[in-house]
Formats: sequence, structure tokens, C-alpha cells
Amino acid sequence: MTRSVEVQELIDLFEAEADRDRPDGETPDVGIVMGSDSDLETMYGAYEALTELGFEECIDYDDPPESRFTFETFVVSAHRTPELMYAYGETARDRGLDVIIAGAGGKSADLPNMTASIAYPVPVIGVPVQEKSVNSVLGMPTGAPIVAVDAGKSHNAALSAVQILSRAYPELTDRLDEYHDELQDGVGAVSKRLHELGTERFRKER
Repeated sequence: MTRSVEVQELIDLFEAEADRDRPDGETPDVGIVMGSDSDLETMYGAYEALTELGFEECIDYDDPPESRFTFETFVVSAHRTPELMYAYGETARDRGLDVIIAGAGGKSADLPNMTASIAYPVPVIGVPVQEKSVNSVLGMPTGAPIVAVDAGKSHNAALSAVQILSRAYPELTDRLDEYHDELQDGVGAVSKRLHELGTERFRKER
């Protein structure tokens, strides 16, 4: 048992939720965890991508958002709160999580790979918060898988999480298609404007 009352309350929350038999539509589909609140600016990309695709953040298990697809966000330090990390990963499947996005920085960015080991077989997408964190996040032995994005690319991690979910929920495939179409439209509009204005004028007006 941890010596921290605050951490123990979170552990108790995770374990209580794991013991409940909530319908899938009332539990978060995606979990976002980070090693420190200083990682939030980098991990905010995951929040942006999920909300853009129609997900809502669940901040109260007893009063979940109306959206069918939701996510939760926590700070879980592998080194300072190992008991919390273990409880989060161990209860993930029973709490209804289908994918976890885990970000951590520094040379010892152990949260993503440790979470992947504990939460298995729930897939974990690792986000190295800094360039120096890449090797730590990727360094998993055979049989202990983790999927990872490039340093700082939490937006891509969220898109990958939705791609995983879309195999079971066709409506998410439609949302991903619409998102990709909008990206293509944006590139096309910029290309057309560049061509029509010419390079110098485009640069001045951009």
C-alpha cells in the first residue's frame, strides 16, 4: 500500500471501477496517461485529435459524457508512483479501456513500456515526450509489445488509437475518412492558392 493518501484514493477508484460491470458505452474507450503534468503540452495533441473525432473526456465515472466514445486522462509516474502505475495498468481491461496512450519524457521514460507490460493484452501506444526518450519507449523485449510514435507526436498516437477502435466500430472509420478528406482539401486549397498567386505573393500573404 502506498504511503500517499491521494495516490491510494486513485488506486481505490481504479479497483472499484474494475469491480463494476458497466456497459461498454459507459466506460472510457481510450486512456491517456503521462509521467508528469509537465508532459501535458505534448500530450495535448492526443486530446485535440480525440475531441476532433467526436470523443469526449470522462471526468466522472458516475456521470459519463453523452458521447458514445470517450477517454480519460491521468498523471501516472512510473518512478514516483509505481503502485499507481501498476493499478492503472492492471485494472485497464476490467475498467473497459480498449487502448492506452502513454507518454513520458527523460532518458528513463519507463511509463509507456511498463504500462504495456502490466496492461497486456490491452494495446499501448507510447509517446516519447522528448527526442531523448525514444530509445527508452521503444526498448521492449520480444513478447512484450508496444506501439510507439515519434517524439512529441501524441496527435498521431490518438489517431492510431481510433484506427484500432474503428475495426469494431464502423462509425469511427467514417470519422477517420472525413478527417483525412479535410486534410487533403487543406493541401489542395494551399496548392491552388500558391499556384494562382505565385511564390513571392503567396509568401507575403501567408
